[in-house]
Amino acid sequence: MKITGAQAVLECLREQGVDTIFGYPGGVLLPLYDALYDEKQIKNILVTHEQNCAHAADGYARATGKVGVCMATSGPGATNLVTGIATAFMDSVPMVAITAQVDTTLLGRDSFQEIDILDITMPITKHNFKVKDARKLVETIRQAFDIARSGRRGPVLVDIPRDIFVAEVEYKFKPVEEKVAGKPDADFVICAAEAAEEIAKAERPAVIVGGGAVAAEASKEIIQFIEKYKLPVVNTLMGIGAVPRSHKQNLGFAGMHGKKAANSTIAAADLVIAIGSRFGDRQTGNVNKYTQSKKFIHIDIDPAEIDKNIEGSLGLAGDMKVILNLLMRHDFNNNRADWWQQIEKWQEEFEYDYQVNRLTVPWAMHQIAKKTAGKNYAYATDVGQHQMWAALHLQVEDPRTWFTSGGLGTMGFGLPAAMGAQVAFGKNRRVICVSGDGGIKMTGNEYYTIARLKLPIISLIVNNSSLGMIRQLQKVNYKERYIACEFDYQPDYVAYAQSFGIKAESVSTQEEFAHALSQALEDTENPRVIVLNVWRSFVEPMIKGNARIDEFVEGLGNVSNEE
Repeated sequence: MKITGAQAVLECLREQGVDTIFGYPGGVLLPLYDALYDEKQIKNILVTHEQNCAHAADGYARATGKVGVCMATSGPGATNLVTGIATAFMDSVPMVAITAQVDTTLLGRDSFQEIDILDITMPITKHNFKVKDARKLVETIRQAFDIARSGRRGPVLVDIPRDIFVAEVEYKFKPVEEKVAGKPDADFVICAAEAAEEIAKAERPAVIVGGGAVAAEASKEIIQFIEKYKLPVVNTLMGIGAVPRSHKQNLGFAGMHGKKAANSTIAAADLVIAIGSRFGDRQTGNVNKYTQSKKFIHIDIDPAEIDKNIEGSLGLAGDMKVILNLLMRHDFNNNRADWWQQIEKWQEEFEYDYQVNRLTVPWAMHQIAKKTAGKNYAYATDVGQHQMWAALHLQVEDPRTWFTSGGLGTMGFGLPAAMGAQVAFGKNRRVICVSGDGGIKMTGNEYYTIARLKLPIISLIVNNSSLGMIRQLQKVNYKERYIACEFDYQPDYVAYAQSFGIKAESVSTQEEFAHALSQALEDTENPRVIVLNVWRSFVEPMIKGNARIDEFVEGLGNVSNEE
């Protein structure tokens, strides 16, 4: 059938299973919005800023495993998407960003709101397209989705000039083909057997689970793998939720601010099996010290990650489920009682003491963990100290219920990502978002959308009157020469949230927080904001600079003496 380019875009989105778009209109994007006027199957979510529509599409994708879709107009609309696209790229999140462009006859003339968004986004997308021929529009949209969701997932951008939206194009429905993982060849099976042999020989093996495990939907296989071979497992920041935190073999979050028992286990291991982790610098600390006296088995969908950060790994690149099933074909003696005895000793020695007499963020996260245990909740964070405290003290049990910016570390990510995830979950699961007073100033305008759509997000604002992580780094590395990190002028966050019509409460004691949290959890139909007024403090543990991951900064203290 012959339809307009804008209508063809919507037909392609339905064809790809899209039910939600996050966007913000502009002049040259109006043909697509006009086509949306009659759309019944695709929900159009109007946000308050284009950066937030990218973060919301990101959160939607992380929650569902589907491709998130965002759209913006040319010029500033497109450039405002960039931070959100880069965030998705660094965390391998599938997304299709549709940007409108000036007419093809105006390209290259510095026309009003013309920008070369392809060159700008080339380093932060898996691929990007500019459609200059209306006959190629439909196939380009299909290609964009295929690229975004295949292999190592990531964002794809499609730039569409206004005249392509209004041109007549030919469209014929084409079902999406399900891709089935191919059978491993003989050489790959041999490599898997070699890996199994290394696991058998190891006296102190440990598993690291990263975000790739969540993307691969491989939680079931990972649990079977660690249980069969009685392996301790830690998770990266992105790998939280891949293995239930309550699992007895899960030691928790490892890395720069990871749990001491988890870091000590990786430091002492003679074999590290990385599943869907790229060995980022926040995970390893000093790479030379990290790799000393240990071997590595690296399982990842992306062959380019093998030997990129850790050289000399036994690499298994491909479908994670297939690889784990190959490894589980083998049997060997699993008696590593001494190793587990040492791990349990570390767990006991480094157990966190929540017995404090005032409101702290770790204590608050612990209360949330207890109150939400066994219930349908998901957790989003912004970036900073609160992000580390959430990673350390929340109990995330399921994959796709933890949303954080791991690779890019994007302040402002939390609230719009929580919004996208809540749209995806509907009433099936509720999102709790933890933000700092720095990040909420960046994207707190999405309280407007959250209130307008009546999304029942519980938003926590950690108000320590500072950029806490910057301040912590200035304490550790810059002799406490604090600059540009303390907020002397305090806004009224409660009044801010209330101005959008959201019920908000400010708390300063444990009792006040417990009461506010209970009320928020009981009010399942409405968004809530809780402002935690806490003393300035520092995240523990913290690895020393250029050190091994079990060499910790001493004397930070969980709560400082400052008010």
